[in-house]
Amino acid sequence: MNKDIIIGIDAGTSLIKAVAFTTNGRELGISSTPNEYTIKSDGKATQSLELTWKNCCKVIKDLGNQFNNFENRVCLISVTGQGDGTWLIDKNGEPVCDAWLWLDSRSSDIAKKLTNLESEEMRFIATGTGMFSGQQSSQLLFMETHHREILDKAKTAFHCKDWIYYKLTGIKATDPSESCFTFGNFRTQEYDDDVIIGLGLNNRRNLLPQIINGSKTHHSLTSEVSELLGIKSGTPVVLSYIDAVCTFLGSGGYDMNKDVGTSSLGTTSGHMKANLVSKIKPNINLKSGYVMLLPIENTALQFQTNMSGMINMNWLMAFVSDIFKDFNIEFNEKNFLDKIESWIKKTEPQKLIYHPYISEAGERGPFINSNAQASLLGLNSNHRFPEIVRCFIEGLCFAAKECYLAIGEIPKEIRLAGGGAQSNSIRKIFSNILQTNVRTSNRKEAGAAGAAMIGAMSLGLYNEWTKCMDEWVSPFLGELENFDKNYSNTYEKLFKTYLDSRSKITPIWEQLN
Repeated sequence: MNKDIIIGIDAGTSLIKAVAFTTNGRELGISSTPNEYTIKSDGKATQSLELTWKNCCKVIKDLGNQFNNFENRVCLISVTGQGDGTWLIDKNGEPVCDAWLWLDSRSSDIAKKLTNLESEEMRFIATGTGMFSGQQSSQLLFMETHHREILDKAKTAFHCKDWIYYKLTGIKATDPSESCFTFGNFRTQEYDDDVIIGLGLNNRRNLLPQIINGSKTHHSLTSEVSELLGIKSGTPVVLSYIDAVCTFLGSGGYDMNKDVGTSSLGTTSGHMKANLVSKIKPNINLKSGYVMLLPIENTALQFQTNMSGMINMNWLMAFVSDIFKDFNIEFNEKNFLDKIESWIKKTEPQKLIYHPYISEAGERGPFINSNAQASLLGLNSNHRFPEIVRCFIEGLCFAAKECYLAIGEIPKEIRLAGGGAQSNSIRKIFSNILQTNVRTSNRKEAGAAGAAMIGAMSLGLYNEWTKCMDEWVSPFLGELENFDKNYSNTYEKLFKTYLDSRSKITPIWEQLN
């Protein structure tokens, strides 16, 4: 039997998935398992390196159990995962401590100080990336100040996918997308000496691993791990790009011939648009967002990512669940999600404003404020729960609109991915608020698919990206959904109020922290 299976691994914060694809992009099977993490009131957000690796092995082995002759059919494994954060190992390759996640806000004060340094403009122009507490640079500086013993033990600073890649291959490396928005220059795709010195981290430069382009380079699965996973030793393993890039590719975001953007409506949200590297000019006024290199020659994403995603709906659902439990009523999550559709259908936009900054990490795009908090304005006795649900959705869509405006103009078409994109109501509100047409990828596992696509290019299964896109992306794009112009004036007014009210309430955030 031919080697006809590509495995895409997507190691998220709360869920790790292994997805099997054919060599031309058809999904064959999936295995997933929750990945635990801890959040504390002091801003600490951590995750076990060993448990993450254990869970990764579990999903691969469980995936293998779905197939006959799995060992001989796998032609490659490609790994993507959650971005930012700091995953430290010692000289023996063992974890120094639990990983500091992108959710960790302990370094928020340091991030603020860095933003005010004279070197910040130079750093931002080089990296195209704003400074925030979840990034490796600010976290390493916090450790340098408060936990130097941790860094003294450390040999290498990884991100999540880098750790898994190391465990699979024994190779210490990171990819161009994450390396450059942390310590590098997106134009050269290399670490930038001036950036590292400006950050005050030159004495820790030895922690930074080599940068490899997974679309052109791969390494072999070790014999030790081969026995553990039931996959042949020597199987090519690809270090893919950050999950946002992979989701962008897998959901069909790359189309340089059209005015297209991509939004991933997950726990947090990401809003992105591809551009030629030569045409990208980081927004020096905002100093926020990311420039993320793509595995496509001379191309990068302009990317605004906000914490204001489906985490808001998750909170609302947990809120209702707690009430149900107090009354000894069984709570059904699926029924709640289905109910959202009916609630939205019988409501219209109200003079209600919801600021969706419910994450304990505050907000990171298009403005950066670790003290940002959620608020509901305009509530009166006539409003009921369906109106509040709608207002929550409108709030996260206003946040998305603000992100696109920070990148430039709102694209004429936005391709949607993530859990929120599966809701017809959310898609309609999103489309109407941004006044753009939307198209949803039917590809359920866009992140894993994007990783697998990079792997397919690395292995030489395709000689150009357009051919890969034709087979992996085009068949999964849904029909174009047009926005309703009747909502334009209403939502424009509400959006202005959304911005105005936030500017006035911002000082309160400081008082409450």
